[in-house]
Amino acid sequence: MPLILLLLCCFLGLNAQTPTINPTLLRSYWSARWIAHPTAPGKQYGVYHFRKTLDMAAVPASYIIHVTADNRYRLLVNGVQVCEGPARSDTQHWYYETVDIAPFLKAGTNTVAALVWNGGENAPFAQVSFRTGFLLQGDTEKALNSDDSWRVLQDDAYQTEPLDMAKMRTYMVVGDGDHMNGNAYPWGWELPGFDDSKWPKARALWAGAKARGLGSDGNWMLMPSPIPQMEHFEQRFSTMAAIGKPQATDPFLSGKTPLTIPANTTVSLLLDQGALTNAYPQLLLSKGKNATIRATYAEALIDDKRQKGNRNDVKGKTILGLSDVFVADGGDLRRFSPLWFRTYRYVQLDIETGAEPLVINDYYGIFTGFPFKEMGGVTTNRADLDQIWETGWRTARLCAGETYFDCPYYEQLQYTGDTRVQSFVSLYVSGDDRLMRKALTDYDHSRIPDGLTQSRYPCNDMQVIPTFSLFWVSMIHDYSMLRNDEAFVQSLLPGVESVLQWHEDRLSPNGMNGPLDWWNFVDWAWPWSNEEHYGGVPDGSFNGGSSILSLQFAYTLSQAADLFAHDPLKATHYRALAQKITAATYAQCWDTSRALLADTPDKKQFSQHANIWAILTDAVPEKDQKTVLKQVMADKTLRQATFYFKFYLFQALKKTGMGDDFLPQLQPWHDMIANGLSTFAEEPDPTRSDCHAWSASPVYEFLSTVCGINPGSKGFKTVRITPYLGDLKNISGVMPHPDGLIRVQYTLNEAQQLEANIELPEHLSGVLVWKGKEYKIKGKVNVLVLSAKW
Repeated sequence: MPLILLLLCCFLGLNAQTPTINPTLLRSYWSARWIAHPTAPGKQYGVYHFRKTLDMAAVPASYIIHVTADNRYRLLVNGVQVCEGPARSDTQHWYYETVDIAPFLKAGTNTVAALVWNGGENAPFAQVSFRTGFLLQGDTEKALNSDDSWRVLQDDAYQTEPLDMAKMRTYMVVGDGDHMNGNAYPWGWELPGFDDSKWPKARALWAGAKARGLGSDGNWMLMPSPIPQMEHFEQRFSTMAAIGKPQATDPFLSGKTPLTIPANTTVSLLLDQGALTNAYPQLLLSKGKNATIRATYAEALIDDKRQKGNRNDVKGKTILGLSDVFVADGGDLRRFSPLWFRTYRYVQLDIETGAEPLVINDYYGIFTGFPFKEMGGVTTNRADLDQIWETGWRTARLCAGETYFDCPYYEQLQYTGDTRVQSFVSLYVSGDDRLMRKALTDYDHSRIPDGLTQSRYPCNDMQVIPTFSLFWVSMIHDYSMLRNDEAFVQSLLPGVESVLQWHEDRLSPNGMNGPLDWWNFVDWAWPWSNEEHYGGVPDGSFNGGSSILSLQFAYTLSQAADLFAHDPLKATHYRALAQKITAATYAQCWDTSRALLADTPDKKQFSQHANIWAILTDAVPEKDQKTVLKQVMADKTLRQATFYFKFYLFQALKKTGMGDDFLPQLQPWHDMIANGLSTFAEEPDPTRSDCHAWSASPVYEFLSTVCGINPGSKGFKTVRITPYLGDLKNISGVMPHPDGLIRVQYTLNEAQQLEANIELPEHLSGVLVWKGKEYKIKGKVNVLVLSAKW
């Protein structure tokens, strides 16, 4: 039987209703116990199988359970996977999943089984852990509660396939691959009828299961998961090139015809998914005892100079990446799949058979990701823009799981700078704010004693980027504008104060930033070079006097003043401090000869970044902002913003009424598509990440800038629509609002009049702004024909 039954109907999707939790469990100790293998070490690498048999005279209408584990688990009922987790967090906020397993039960004997594993010292950096353990608690029923009546087996079939970071020549922290020997695997362990009588009884741990806030120790403070189960669906490879024999055929790729590898043969098969994906590869094998299959996964192939080039090119290139190794045991229809998902466009199978031919019955993937639905979208008269939307949305989807990811292949870490951009994309396209709420909460949980948030969280390796702490505050402001959820926003304000106080305490007497601790990353425009340029850090960070860092603080202070509108004293202080910083920065860094803001008071370096912040904070007088922004876009001697910071360039275009210049700024995105990328990369000419969340920002801008849809007031209680069509003659867009869909359709007719058709949810009203004039719009359909003149 399969190692993992990943049947699509067995997963809880976005539309599945999470059962109600017994309120007693939210404020009490649980009767279930954390359990573990009786002799295995608690914190080292290991894979474990837990089983419990339950006899039932009849199937109940519902059977609700709550389940979690450390590090990871999959729960199966009668061989069918019903949930997985836990949603990544930290030990002080350890999530459990709630599921009704009644649909998977039957009259008679039932088996509830859990696959649990601990990545040990080489677990992904995003994985926090206390020790190996498993926990299952019935909502009201107790027959399945985890205790020493459960059986457990430590699976000796598994060991790690080490990730060689030195060979990869880059930072890669997603954990090791799997090395799984089918000869030692307990096939059928998850099914009723399997004989587990020789398995030892599980050991109940001393750590009692408890809702968060109970007890004096810090292990596993339990909380219900705030997000749904991940989405799963089948994906097929598009093409396969046989580097050796035999040749691959389409019937094999579609799953219709097996592929047989002769005995005593070595062969390599290169498969192309056609586009980057996150998936659990499914390898179905028969016969071929002791055959070894190595699966290597990569975003792109590389040439002999380790360059990627066009991602569609295969000739003369090789693969380098994370690998899994599977050893066949000779059985029929054995299913091999890694414990964690893999990110890949290309997969190479290096196969070595022994005395028996190996039959590859099938090979495909099961996509995994947060269950965002594409509720919003745009339709233009330009296929190239439609391609950018499709590619950007794929990028955003692959960078969203149980947390947001900066990149799925290399890190899978939730960084605040990336997450702010991702959150806009998520809410504007799907309307689903659950992952944004979780991210905001995760960062709040990450705060360190001196007041800052960690830059990436959850993470078992602490990293602090003070600019990202400021972006966390900006994210809270974004959320307050897009959602009417004042209680949640208020719960985060103590953290906002601590972040702002850290920065305020480090202002120098001249009104700009003084020397700053930690890693003050701004953009990869600053390369790794010396102490002052510590990878992405601008001049004036270590010694003080950075216009970029000072003005980002001022920008955040102005947003914080809005958040503290209920507290006039604090709001006034934050607003006044922002004005003081902007005035001081302008006075010391404005260069009259260049009519630009310099990066530091010595006026030796100039960047797009400093001048973008100068516009967003009104450090530059409003009357001069358009002139400055035009120069920012035209002057190539300035340090150029990379994909990440262009998000803030786009905000400056909107602020100055220059949104018509947005579409011409998309040339780097067109170039990536022309170079064969199916997702958007971390930076120009990437040697590393081909899929990076912050580069998906054009998706948001299509709706926010081109279609012009933005909140008109706090909580999105009104809408302000300011379209910037650029050279487009027509565009239509849809955006999910909490009260329903906002639909817009614009056409520039032959008389250069704007024909606007705007449909709002019934109780939503606002204004349409066109050529500097405002027109009131209200719920339902609004049809306007407007002059092209200012």
